[in-house]
Amino acid sequence: MALRMIITINGQNREFDAPLTLAKLVEDLGLPPRKVAVERNREIVPKSTYAHIALNDGDTLEIVHFVGGG
Repeated sequence: MALRMIITINGQNREFDAPLTLAKLVEDLGLPPRKVAVERNREIVPKSTYAHIALNDGDTLEIVHFVGGG
């Protein structure tokens, strides 16, 4: 049985299976990694580290998705 954790994303609590990396979360949310910016617990996360960032129960994320247009 997988461990579950609660992560707050843009003000909404969501439940996920642990362990979970930031890269996997972005993928699971269907977001293109190149077009998002992520703040974890009030600190900007460099895109180059997404695969190495293990998320923890209680983390708070703000995710901004950039959309092109004209």
